[in-house]
Amino acid sequence: MAASELNRFHIEVSYLTAMIKRSSIVNAIKYSVPDFASTCDAFVVEWSEELELPYYLLLGEFSRYLIFLLEANDKKQLKSAFELIESLCRDDDEYVREAATIGILENIQNANLHARIEPNQLIEYHKSVKP
Repeated sequence: MAASELNRFHIEVSYLTAMIKRSSIVNAIKYSVPDFASTCDAFVVEWSEELELPYYLLLGEFSRYLIFLLEANDKKQLKSAFELIESLCRDDDEYVREAATIGILENIQNANLHARIEPNQLIEYHKSVKP
């Protein structure tokens, strides 16, 4: 295989691997926070005609759900959600890491989403995740 063909093959495989990792975001959320699964399923159905799902929209909705969980004092699901977020932040795929950081962590810091709680109340769940 010529060098240019090998390079093109590597790029195509890398892109495919990233797509697989991106597509696993929905299932990872459903597994980690089962009560959010129906929202994930509805999202996939709504955007099924697209070539790639707009994951940031789902992650924005997930962020709002995390705020709801905090307001409901659902410690079990919050701990599981933050374990997932930590895992996504450490993922090999740059898109997945950025999606977790921008799509979730930055969203939950948005004071406009917090009616009865403060964003810093989520710190306890972030700190509970073991490195």
